[in-house]
Amino acid sequence: MELIVLWDIDHTLIDNSGVSKEIYAAAFVALAGADPTESARTEGRTDRLIMRDMFQRNGLPEPDWAAVEAALAHAGAQRAHDLSRRGTALPGARDALKAVSVQESWVSSVLTGNIAANAHVKVSAFDLAPLLDLAVGAYGADALQRPSLVAVARERAQRLRGVREDVPVVLVGDTPRDVEAALVTGSGIIAVASGVHSPEELAAAGAAVVLPDLTDTARVLRALESFAAH
Repeated sequence: MELIVLWDIDHTLIDNSGVSKEIYAAAFVALAGADPTESARTEGRTDRLIMRDMFQRNGLPEPDWAAVEAALAHAGAQRAHDLSRRGTALPGARDALKAVSVQESWVSSVLTGNIAANAHVKVSAFDLAPLLDLAVGAYGADALQRPSLVAVARERAQRLRGVREDVPVVLVGDTPRDVEAALVTGSGIIAVASGVHSPEELAAAGAAVVLPDLTDTARVLRALESFAAH
């Protein structure tokens, strides 16, 4: 049974303890020369959308994306130590990733709003990177809206790992945007209430499988296997 498993990072696999918003603020300052009037709005948005929103809310023209991505990558690299010191891998994340990584014919990667450089910083800070096939992931520079990232990851899995085009995809994430991305692309969704959204909110968004966290590895595997069997 083949399967593509795509994990969200922030508040699904790790708690960044505010470092993410510091990265956006630092990138904004580097580009605008002044502090933003309010912090970044994240909650499942892509970095493209987050930074566009910040410039719009501050009444400034959006810079060229290449400059924005470079500023984000620089800010992320500068805060790698802060992240590893202040943040943490969420309970059960490492065990769940390890259990999925050894499944034959499964591809396990990320679908995240973070640009690739900062996604790598975040999973590397807690030694999760070796458990993920990051080359086939989909990242915040790849599309403006989260649902578009599913096709990006699927194409990379086909091209780089020889995965058939009809192999099921399952997203694992903590926000209604993760649920939406799965529903509109015909993917499976395991919603995890480890962020700011309650199990009830995630279920109301359309998630049929909602877990309180990733601590029950066997339950995570059973849920994934149920999608692989379809």
